[in-house]
Amino acid sequence: MAAENPLESLQEEATCPLCLEYFTEPVSLECGHNFCRACISQCWEGSATAASCPQCREIVQQRNLRPNRQLANMVEIAKWLSLQAAKGEGGDGVCGEHQEALKLFCEEDQTPICVICRESRASHTGSCPGVQGTELLTSIMAERQKIVSEFQELRRFLEEQERLLLAQLEKLDEEIVRLQNENVRKLSEQISRLSELISELEGKGQKPASEFLQVRLREKQRHRLRGCLKLEHPRGKINRCLTPIRTQVVNVTLDPDTAHPQLVLSEDGKNVRCGDTEQELPDNPERFDTWPCVLGCEGFTSGRHCWEVEVGDGRFWAVGVARESVSRKGWISCSPDRGIWAVGWWGNQFRALASPVTPLPLSRVPSRIRVCLDCDRGQVTFIDVGDEAPIFTFPPDSVLGERIRPWLRVGRGSRLRLCP
Repeated sequence: MAAENPLESLQEEATCPLCLEYFTEPVSLECGHNFCRACISQCWEGSATAASCPQCREIVQQRNLRPNRQLANMVEIAKWLSLQAAKGEGGDGVCGEHQEALKLFCEEDQTPICVICRESRASHTGSCPGVQGTELLTSIMAERQKIVSEFQELRRFLEEQERLLLAQLEKLDEEIVRLQNENVRKLSEQISRLSELISELEGKGQKPASEFLQVRLREKQRHRLRGCLKLEHPRGKINRCLTPIRTQVVNVTLDPDTAHPQLVLSEDGKNVRCGDTEQELPDNPERFDTWPCVLGCEGFTSGRHCWEVEVGDGRFWAVGVARESVSRKGWISCSPDRGIWAVGWWGNQFRALASPVTPLPLSRVPSRIRVCLDCDRGQVTFIDVGDEAPIFTFPPDSVLGERIRPWLRVGRGSRLRLCP
């Protein structure tokens, strides 16, 4: 039960249970009890067994003494309040050692004592309490001023950091807008070139069939003559015959040994969804253990390849390619710097997982995406199968160096299907 006098209650809370005096350098144990640093160290001195709390006897596994600065401040306040209360009651009737009111009289020493003197049976120095009270008040005021000054300095530092970070964010916004405008410009140029080709083909389609066949015959003859070209090289000339480059349509299946335990794969390896709980699966080195990702069984080092992925109406997914050596364990950065080239819908935004992440200003989110990998050029292109419009292209020479595999990331509520 709390004492009727709030000051006495505060004094009790500010008293060490071992020495029965005001706390000196109070420290807290894991159980929550507080002691003077010197008192608890002396209590544990010479103990070869596990340490325990002198108050509740709870075993302390590690002697981790945490300084309790709030309690130390409360002790100083209790001392100061006791001094002020004593002055208000009777002037200078204050214990010089404990700053408590002299409410008792010691018959043995024939001198007034405070309550703490009686409990601790300490000696009485008889020093001037008025001087000590003034010094304590001055010390408290100096400490208060020091704390105020430190917090003012901290506020100035935080304001400067805020200003710098806001400036960096503003530059980042400008860079994102610049990249968006650049992408729109490139798409406009591609659309313009395609429109010219369409017009040219429509014009040729309106000509008589005999004239069209003659033009095709002359083109074939010209290609036979120019079938082999001499290419200049710093070390000499190289003769190279031109051959058409073909794109191979790949029938991709998912590799169950790489799938995150929360991903559920169909038996034919064509469908994947994110389950509610993780499955009991072996933690082999090639399995993703933190992000819900999975790789395709197929890998490519040369040539041009493409496959299609049906993404449905989920809101957390990504499709693309990854290096064979992509990190499978722990937190993964989905970016080209970490060996992943992909696009996806994440955080209510359709974006390319580039560096930095690039939002894609599309009128609608595609439901089926074609992934086109050109290993020879080191380039990846994503196309909306619905209208054959390009979505995003990672620049040439960005996907080079080793074996490349299909990569999927499936979040909660999403389901992806590899189209045959």
